[in-house]
Amino acid sequence: MDIVESVLNLAVQNPAEEDFSAADLTWTKFGTAEHHDEVALIPYDRVDAFIIGECSNPECPTRFHIERGRKRARGTLKDYKTDEYLEYKLYWCSFGPENYGEGGGVLPSRKYRLNTRNRAARPQSMRGCTCHFVVKRLYARPSQALIIYNERRHVNKSGFVCHGPLDRDAIGPGAKKIPYICNEIQQQTMSMIYLGIPEENVLEKHIEGIQRYCGSNPKANSLASQYVHKLGMIIKRSTHELDLDDQASIRMWVERNKKSIFFYQDSSESDAFILGIQTEWQLQQMIRFGHRSLIAADSTFGIKRLKYPLCTLLVFDSRQHALPVAWIITRSSAKPDVAKWMKALLGRASSVEPGWKISGFLIDDAAAEIDPIRDIFGCPVLFSLWRVRRSWLRNIVKKCGNIEVQREIFKRLGEIVYSIWGGVNTLSALEELTHDLVDQTAFIQYFKASWVPKIEMWLSTMRALPLASQEASGAIEAYHVKLKAKLFDDSHLGALQRVDWLVHKLTTELHSSYWLDRYADESDSFQNVKEEYIASTSWHRALQIPNSSVTVDDKDHLFAKVSSQKDNNVTRIVWNPGSEFAFCDCAWSLQGNLCKHVIKVNMICENREGYQPSMSFRAFKELLTSLWKKPMDDSVGLDLSIAWVHQMLDQIKHLVELDSSKTIGTVVNNMPLKWVSKKGRTSIGIPSSVLALPSSSKSGSNNAVARKKSQKRKRLSRLR
Repeated sequence: MDIVESVLNLAVQNPAEEDFSAADLTWTKFGTAEHHDEVALIPYDRVDAFIIGECSNPECPTRFHIERGRKRARGTLKDYKTDEYLEYKLYWCSFGPENYGEGGGVLPSRKYRLNTRNRAARPQSMRGCTCHFVVKRLYARPSQALIIYNERRHVNKSGFVCHGPLDRDAIGPGAKKIPYICNEIQQQTMSMIYLGIPEENVLEKHIEGIQRYCGSNPKANSLASQYVHKLGMIIKRSTHELDLDDQASIRMWVERNKKSIFFYQDSSESDAFILGIQTEWQLQQMIRFGHRSLIAADSTFGIKRLKYPLCTLLVFDSRQHALPVAWIITRSSAKPDVAKWMKALLGRASSVEPGWKISGFLIDDAAAEIDPIRDIFGCPVLFSLWRVRRSWLRNIVKKCGNIEVQREIFKRLGEIVYSIWGGVNTLSALEELTHDLVDQTAFIQYFKASWVPKIEMWLSTMRALPLASQEASGAIEAYHVKLKAKLFDDSHLGALQRVDWLVHKLTTELHSSYWLDRYADESDSFQNVKEEYIASTSWHRALQIPNSSVTVDDKDHLFAKVSSQKDNNVTRIVWNPGSEFAFCDCAWSLQGNLCKHVIKVNMICENREGYQPSMSFRAFKELLTSLWKKPMDDSVGLDLSIAWVHQMLDQIKHLVELDSSKTIGTVVNNMPLKWVSKKGRTSIGIPSSVLALPSSSKSGSNNAVARKKSQKRKRLSRLR
């Protein structure tokens, strides 16, 4: 076969069949003598027909997913070759790439993808198939597509057929005929089983997922029933104890789950134990929701009850709910150790999305190391008050029996926190507080022992760092409450000192719960799950309360009343309205939580005179004021401050426009041109006045495309 060096010498092939495959095309060697590929040229609008034909191969029926993709706009290239792409997509057989599984034995994908040694009744989807091809939409001729077939055979690296009727190593009765089960269906089924949903409901949803790929089939339904039952039995019989020794058990788990670990350091005389866990799904969510956005830390969870404290990194999803994207299990908070796992986490994200960057990092512990965050992530650090507020309120309610005393103490503590901008002497304020509450012995003893020695450190951190909003604090607290309910169940109290139990609990039940929440919301299925997920934060529940249900005492500003939506005879009273330290008499608030009534009342008070602004807004205002006050003379420092302020104002303007706009198109069209480099210019324009805004009309769309393309394994069924 002669080698063709130009696409112009290839004939466009357009088979008459509705769907066609590689067997219906004539393939030509394209390239040079040293490097060439087998290619075929077809109309671009027939690409879907070609992919469907390839999926219908009777010897190896499969599906192809988009493993990688790139795209460029018209007019971006001045000089280009005949095979340059306008769109580039790499399609890979969905029975590949290879799954290295547990220990790397022969055909590791013949097991369920669970932490168990039990064999499945059928082979699983990741079987090492190397079949893949590239589709290029030509830059010079967008109506045509160049197909480059890198490997046409459905074989593994050893050259053996690895799926379909010709796969001799298929395990179990009917394994060669069983319908294809993609990762999404498998994860959905596992999540439902972990959450205790009845098997009949699990089977119904499982069959619905399979029918999206192979249609209705009585044989497939029967096999699906066996699959769900078998999977349920394996999950019920699975155990976290891979070894009686906890340390040995963790080593075994790490060896078997390398894809879910971004950092591991075993304990020794010189090194502290550190285990960083992040599943592939969590990595996708971190890249998707963390880019140019915020990451928050729920740190030091279980410091008194667990063997090693747990730190969770959270992003805020499309509904601004806190979504766990990484778990770090360690007792060490030393700067070198924190820097190790932070570098590993950032490196993992950057390897998938090179331009990935966060805009801010929220901490909730005044003792947390800030330098590694600034050095590694290169972003501002914010402080969330939720942990301080929750700790104080819980202990006030627990140690003081009179509700009037409770709200007075909480109000006084809030005034001490608010005084960080007023120059009030903290020690004098604390002495006055303890003198006035001398009869509240239990609380005063707790406060002197736990907070007085370190309260100056906490107040200094609040004074030095920008403060997070109530919405962010409420979202972090909602995750904390859910995590506590999952881990500190009475049935698990005996296992709290084992790390393998904690890892098992996080990667099964908790991970499945959040996966199903996101899946239900994005696919508009599992309506009960979706409704519970949407209403899981106090901020969202507060938005459901109409303004007419809130009555505010505008005269003395002492309290506000919120009428119940379920029972008109019930009214909640919120004392000290307009403050983060407002006190509500509802049951949820008395447990130490930030309740919907407090948030709703504070929303109302923001727009009324006589109420102080929120602490997050006050911190923002102080930051702007400090920038304005710094240059007292007509110097270069004044110019620099003006530049900083204008930069922030421009960014705020664009963020507000983006948040209030109903369509992204209007925002993009109004963005100014931004000069980048000579090669990247597409039209004549003036330089943008935006100094650091990361997204112009071009770069914003490119970032959006990059985020979209990072979501791999897009199924062919979405194209139909």
